[in-house]
Amino acid sequence: MKKFLALAVTGVLAFGLVGCGGGSEAPADNNSAENTDGAESGEVTLKIGASPTPHAEILAAAKDALAAEGIALDIIEFNDYVQPNLALESGDLDANFFQHQPYLDLFNQEHDTDLVSIASVHFEPMSIYAGSVKDLADIPEGTKVGIPNDGTNGGRALLLLEANGLIKVDPEAGFAATKLNIIENPKNLEIIDMEAAQLPLSLSDLGFAVINTNYALQNNLKPSDALAAETADSLAGETYANVVAVRAGDESRPELVKLAEVLEGADVAAYVNDTYNGEIIPMH
Repeated sequence: MKKFLALAVTGVLAFGLVGCGGGSEAPADNNSAENTDGAESGEVTLKIGASPTPHAEILAAAKDALAAEGIALDIIEFNDYVQPNLALESGDLDANFFQHQPYLDLFNQEHDTDLVSIASVHFEPMSIYAGSVKDLADIPEGTKVGIPNDGTNGGRALLLLEANGLIKVDPEAGFAATKLNIIENPKNLEIIDMEAAQLPLSLSDLGFAVINTNYALQNNLKPSDALAAETADSLAGETYANVVAVRAGDESRPELVKLAEVLEGADVAAYVNDTYNGEIIPMH
């Protein structure tokens, strides 16, 4: 989202993220007025699962435009990447907004779900944040480096380390790379994969970490202060746009079509640009 998604797929799917978390966690507290606005008479209400930052914030910014179309949003926040897809598949949600397409594809494969994307909203560059190491040009031998443990963001993190000259990854692995695909590691970096949500909390125990933007923002890390980051014109920028997902077969529901139109519209793009100062990049 510079603001947010193959290492141990089973790990992230158990950790139950985004960004683009911990699988057993419950949804975040949703008792705020923003998330419990009821539909007025004649309105259709959409229940949408989202990561708190920036996804729920972007949805909240779209509420007025959707209300003008007779659509109310009930935004339900989740602090993980598994439960919002399970809730969508079960029918508890009408849509969710927290993940990129590669993660959605992998989730469908691993969980035998049938979820599809209907909108491509924004890109969250993944960034490297300092722990004990404050300069990537001065890295001690054997430094501990944290990366996400999910099957898409882990490989993406390794490629960002490679892009900064820290390791070399087998080119045939691509975004599916794991630690086993590292073919050169001149500093003998100790790559530690962990739940994405835990990385910002673990920086004091690491030299540095590759962190998804949504988790960075939730923990008051400024992407502008990152040691390095993906760029919008990189392969990651082309691949990891955050999408709105629905159940297959629901793509033509009028209220979901309108949701997609609003989220891909100029007003939402302007909100993203004005709010996140280039750290999250609208796709339209």
